Amino acid sequence: MVEERAYWLAWTQVSGIGPILLQRLHQHFGSLAIAWEAKAQDLGTVEGFGLQTIKKVIQQRSRINPEQLLQKHQQENPDFWTPADPNYPRLLQEIPSPPPILYYRGEVELTENLGQKPSVGIVGTRRPTEYGIRWTRRITTALVENGFTIVSGMADGIDTVTHAACLKAGGRTIAVLGTGVDVIYPSKNRELYKHILNRGLVVSEYPAKTPPDRKHFPRRNRIIAGLSRAVLVMEAPAKSGALITADYANEFGRDVYALPGRLDDLPSQGCLKLLTQGAAPIQKELEELLKSLGAIPKLDFANHQAEVSNVPLPDLSPELQRVMDVISSESLPLDFIIRQTGMSASEVSSNLLQLELMGLVSQLPGMRYQRC
Repeated sequence: MVEERAYWLAWTQVSGIGPILLQRLHQHFGSLAIAWEAKAQDLGTVEGFGLQTIKKVIQQRSRINPEQLLQKHQQENPDFWTPADPNYPRLLQEIPSPPPILYYRGEVELTENLGQKPSVGIVGTRRPTEYGIRWTRRITTALVENGFTIVSGMADGIDTVTHAACLKAGGRTIAVLGTGVDVIYPSKNRELYKHILNRGLVVSEYPAKTPPDRKHFPRRNRIIAGLSRAVLVMEAPAKSGALITADYANEFGRDVYALPGRLDDLPSQGCLKLLTQGAAPIQKELEELLKSLGAIPKLDFANHQAEVSNVPLPDLSPELQRVMDVISSESLPLDFIIRQTGMSASEVSSNLLQLELMGLVSQLPGMRYQRC
């Protein structure tokens, strides 16, 4: 059986199929490999798949060999995750539009991907004032000293200040690019990029050699918000990409904080707007901010696994036990469970539903399951 990740890649080659439709496909069929073989009438039962979209799918997938595509793609893009991979960042699996392919370069830290290490996004204007720069450095340093990973977009201005302050404080940072992970933009951040690779991670949903495109940067902001448990907007004019990141954070249920500014300062108008919409103000004394961020739950999977192993299971039918033997405290994709059990997709889905009703298994976003 061709790897499920090959089908995540293959579906991205079909025009008109974006992250949201891919999520719907995966949730409907339980596997993109199964969806790849689905007939037109079955695709029509998925929300968002009209006649024109189905026609394009049927035409284009007949010209794609997922296994060959994966082999060829890996030659130029050796390092990437799909939602089918166990190391795909867990926080991104919570959002409705996770990138089907997430390319990366740098130092991978699995505790980060598992959601065990707290991460905070810091964004803002490309033309910050001295006030914005000073507070960005101060807040970033305080967060690093308290164990947070810092996420930003390596753009001019606040993003650059954030990454640099994080590295100077000895912290770990993630840069989300709107280009391929091998394309440095802006070019003047070449040295910063090298330092991030040594002490952090660079990620992008765009393959190698993808040049800057103004349409890419607003889209990548959802990844910044998705990778962060909270987003801090330091300075932002009334029209700013940072506000797009804040909108995504609100949509994804992340906390949003804004740095207050003077009423007549143009670089602060976006932050003032966020404050009127319910964002929490960043106070002069950072202890309150750190306390609030520290209150965000950390996912302690190691302790959870120990607790799970001590819980006795009730007597189960052979079919239920077969599925239960595969499930662990780590979230597992449906297609993996199907392969491990050797059962059909419908049998596994039915048994998982029964185990859920019994309180033994919980379903997570992205059709993934773990023991309760």
